[in-house]
Amino acid sequence: MPRPPLTDIAWDPPAMLGAPPVRSLTSAVFHRLRAEILGCRIAPGERLRPTEIARALAVSLSAVREALSRLAADGLVQIEDQKGFRASPVSITDLRDVTRTRVDIEGLALRRAIDRGDAAWEDGIRAALDTLCATPSRRADDPLVPNEAWAVPHERFHLALLAACGSEWLLRFRATLFSQSDRYRRLSVPAVPTDARDVVGEHRAIAAATLARDADAAVAALGRHYETTMQRALAAISEALDPDEPGKP
Repeated sequence: MPRPPLTDIAWDPPAMLGAPPVRSLTSAVFHRLRAEILGCRIAPGERLRPTEIARALAVSLSAVREALSRLAADGLVQIEDQKGFRASPVSITDLRDVTRTRVDIEGLALRRAIDRGDAAWEDGIRAALDTLCATPSRRADDPLVPNEAWAVPHERFHLALLAACGSEWLLRFRATLFSQSDRYRRLSVPAVPTDARDVVGEHRAIAAATLARDADAAVAALGRHYETTMQRALAAISEALDPDEPGKP
């Protein structure tokens, strides 16, 4: 099914945790396009024509170009010499790299958070876990369609785990890697049966080890969680990639 034009989608994207309040037209365009790319409504590799986007959103061309440049800095858009912009493509090699780097970065941040976290941090993890577990990951009327509302408590939970790490740089890297990983997760949802994994159980295991202050067990549970997500995404993405694509087994 073709994606709806930009003008048919509400201006405010689904809440993206950590996004600053929109204070300018450029920021509004940035968050709009970011939500479209992360939600895969703009397909990986799809060409992005600034003039068409500016016309569809009734904004200036300069605002669109600046927003696309910011997205390129986040790795969600590629700038090609003499060719303009396109949504960053997906590949097996990239997915593996993103996942392994995310495990390394978040593993370090989680160890620091466990060492530094206080009672308020623990309460934040419990509250985030309760909200996540109470939110279905797929739409009740169509289990092949992801529930957009689930994405927010999901990111809040993973951020709550690391909130006490004490490093803005680690949290900044985490945010970039989370966005890249979440796009792969969304791409794989239709291909994964609803009973294929116990996502709630995985999140509960991560939280339990973290709250027990068992850093080795918590990092191991987090790594297994991301590895499982990667394997599900690999199965879906490999079906969509050309057999000659670099990184395809």
